[in-house]
Amino acid sequence: MNVNTSANKRPDLLPETRTPQGRAHLSGARPRRLKVGGVTPFTATDYPGYLSAVIFVQGCPWRCGYCHNPHLQERTPHSPIPWTDTLALLRRRRGLLDAVVFSGGEPTMDPGLANAIRETRKLGFKIGLHSGGTHPERLKSVLPLVDWVGFDVKALFADYARVTQVAGSGEPAWKGLQAILASGVDYECRTTLHPALLSENEVLQLAQTLAGLGVKRYALQVFREQGCQDEILNTSMEQGYPSRCMVEQVSGLFSEFILRRG
Repeated sequence: MNVNTSANKRPDLLPETRTPQGRAHLSGARPRRLKVGGVTPFTATDYPGYLSAVIFVQGCPWRCGYCHNPHLQERTPHSPIPWTDTLALLRRRRGLLDAVVFSGGEPTMDPGLANAIRETRKLGFKIGLHSGGTHPERLKSVLPLVDWVGFDVKALFADYARVTQVAGSGEPAWKGLQAILASGVDYECRTTLHPALLSENEVLQLAQTLAGLGVKRYALQVFREQGCQDEILNTSMEQGYPSRCMVEQVSGLFSEFILRRG
């Protein structure tokens, strides 16, 4: 999930059964619930241009050192915050907010995501999604339900494990990005910068790769210590990184570009 935004919470899903012919239908079983680790009731930064609430979904298979929500990485047996409470909060926020963002953790890890989004849309909110693409098929399935995706691109796809600490993690991320670009949904790709993880040359190579794929909107997010529990990253940030020259080179590759500090 997104590493340089807010804080944490949870939603709902109707399970499926299969007929002998393989067709899915809704069962009468109790609905499955999205596991919410926290909620930010108001933010102006997590969905650019819209006042939003953020629902933080439990669980992430990756272990990025700069993650600001490491307490959300593990999934507990029960949701810390019931979805009914989350939905009640959102009902009270109608008329005050434009949108609801599903973040994490990694929201596409949870099988309850699609139904949670549907229930939230019924309240009249636009839907934003933060994802790193860990589960590209589920990401692809919910794209028709969302209005905007903030997609975290960690590194050159062959080098993902350096950031995520999980071998082979670049492949699902690649598939997730392809799904977003093919869907036509509004999006922003963004990369968190730290010199211990990405050299300036690698950042430029990554930007060129993304531009070659047709990415139009890109953000570079400079690492910040707040909330990060990795002491090596916290103490090894270099002054002057990223350089103005590199940022200008990257900026020229995209029709929409932003550099975020702090």
